[in-house]
Amino acid sequence: MNVIHVLGAGCPRCLQLKNNAQAAAASAGVDCQVVEVSQIDEILQFGAMMTPALVVDGKLTIQGRIATVEEIAALLQ
Repeated sequence: MNVIHVLGAGCPRCLQLKNNAQAAAASAGVDCQVVEVSQIDEILQFGAMMTPALVVDGKLTIQGRIATVEEIAALLQ
């Protein structure tokens, strides 16, 4: 099972990224868990310097912007 971490303080941009991640997993038919991370010390442990950020299976993939559903689905393939 893939794990997607959405890093951010819970702002509207972070929530949009979470929604996009969930939609991407559904459209790609990938079994995954989407986890929100809002604590700054946890965000820094992933190496993110800007939010919102996306971590797929432990790898920081996108930061500082909202990834599209298509971009996230491609990361899950």
